[in-house]
Amino acid sequence: MRRIELAGRQVPVIGQGTWRMGEDERLRSREVAALREGLDLGLSLIDTAEMYGEGGAEQVVGEAIAGRRDEVFLVSKVYPHNASLGGVQAACERSLKRLGCEHIDLYLLHWRGRYPLAETVEGFERLREQGKIGAWGVSNFDLDDLLELDRPACRSNQVLYNLQARGIEYDLLPWQQCVGMPLMAYCPLSQAGDLLHAPALREVAERHGVTPAQVALAWTIRQDGVIAIPKAVSSLHLRDNAAAASITLQKDDLALLDAAFPPPRRKQTLQMV
Repeated sequence: MRRIELAGRQVPVIGQGTWRMGEDERLRSREVAALREGLDLGLSLIDTAEMYGEGGAEQVVGEAIAGRRDEVFLVSKVYPHNASLGGVQAACERSLKRLGCEHIDLYLLHWRGRYPLAETVEGFERLREQGKIGAWGVSNFDLDDLLELDRPACRSNQVLYNLQARGIEYDLLPWQQCVGMPLMAYCPLSQAGDLLHAPALREVAERHGVTPAQVALAWTIRQDGVIAIPKAVSSLHLRDNAAAASITLQKDDLALLDAAFPPPRRKQTLQMV
C-alpha cells in the first residue's frame, strides 16, 4: 500500500477510523477483531478519540493492539473542554490508560474551544517532552485557525473530506500541501449514505470493476498528502478499503465525478460532523 510521511513516520494512505465504536458492549469482540484484521491488511494507522463512546473506542483499540503496539501508528484526540494546560495532561493520561500503552504517536485537539491555542500547545509540548506523545496536531481547523499555530510543530489537521464535502479544496488543502502538512480525511464515504448510490460514482465503479465505496476512497486519496480513515467492522469492507489504495482514477473518471460533485469556486465554511 502507498505510504506517506506523517510526524516522522511512514504510514498508509488508508487507515482505520473508530468513530461509533465502543458504544455497545455486545459489539466489542467484533470491533476488536475488525481492527486486528485491518492491521493484518496493512491498515496500520488507527484513529480514535476520548469522545468516541466516551472512552469506549479507546478501550476497544487498546484490546485490539495488545501485543501489537509496535505495528501501529496511533492517533487520539482530546476534547476542547479538556484542552487547558492541566486538562490536556490529565486527559492524555486517561487515554493512555484506556489504550493500555505508554505512548500516543499523534495527539490532536478535536476542535477549537474556549482555551487559548497557546495554552493547549504548551500542554502538548509538555506531553511530547515527557514521551507520552510523539507529536501533536489539530482537527476541524480551517486555514485561519492553522495560521495562528506554530506551524512546524503542528503535524496534521484532520477534517471532513469526501466527494460531497469538497470545500477544503479551495484554500485549506492546497495550503497544507504547500507547507507539507498531511491532511487526515474523516468520513471519506460521507457516512455511507446517499453518496454511494450516486450514478456517477456507480458508473466509475463499473468501469474499474470495483465498488462505489472503493472509488470514493480512491478519490479521497488521489492527491498527495491526504490520508483517509474510514471505519469498517466487516472483513469484506476491510479488504475493500485496503484494495482501494491501488485504484488509479483516470482523467475521464475525475471529470465525471467533478460534474456530479463540483469543486468549490469560492471560500466555504469548514464543514464538520
